[in-house]
Amino acid sequence: MFERLIEYLDSVVERDPSPRSRWEVLLYPGVLALGMHRIAHWLYGGGLFFAARFVNHFARFLTSIDIHPGAQIGKNFFIDHGFSVIGETAEIGDNVTIYQCVTLGGTNPTNGVPGKRHPTLLDGVIVGSGAQIIGPVTIGKRARIGAAAVVIEDVPEGATMIGQKARSTLVAAETYQRQFMPYGTPCKDPCEPVMPRVDELEEQIATLKAEIDRLRAAEGHGPLTMPERTAPEPEPIANREDRRDEVGNG
Repeated sequence: MFERLIEYLDSVVERDPSPRSRWEVLLYPGVLALGMHRIAHWLYGGGLFFAARFVNHFARFLTSIDIHPGAQIGKNFFIDHGFSVIGETAEIGDNVTIYQCVTLGGTNPTNGVPGKRHPTLLDGVIVGSGAQIIGPVTIGKRARIGAAAVVIEDVPEGATMIGQKARSTLVAAETYQRQFMPYGTPCKDPCEPVMPRVDELEEQIATLKAEIDRLRAAEGHGPLTMPERTAPEPEPIANREDRRDEVGNG
């Protein structure tokens, strides 16, 4: 048991550069919440539902992390910071990392029969801060869920999901092969398809301007020049005061 604890603490240190020792990791709210969840889950499995809920609520009071006692969690699970919620039927694999304000939420069964309502996160998944994963969806191995993404459909293995609702974005192979990606999002690579579109529009504008210049040259005119915009000169303070007096007297 002691060796498993050391292994877990070392896995946290590998993913978080801030702690100077294992002792600091023991004070993390995510580590404390997970430890108390292990107790609550054991009680829950034994049918001691009230006792399990009591431990769950006490852990939430201490850490601001709400993990339902029924959630199934694998090895080396790390919650970086707090304010996250994990539902009853959630299943989490090994070496999963989630950041603050993440929700693994459930859907409300319309037939009134409880069942699998919460997400399944397979091994190596990283979920960025503020992400919402809703319903009985499956997040494939080593998938990355970007910050503030909303996921309501299955995610294939190795995909990086961004946006609301989240969509897949291509990530370079050397980035995908990295063992760990902080916050689940490649920070240096453009995730939004905006820049290629801007470049395309600028190229079209340049082509249109060249065509206009050619037509003007054929008619004996010079190249098209855009008028310079100059800022209006500020009104003298004396004029402003006179106008203010007139408004007041009126």
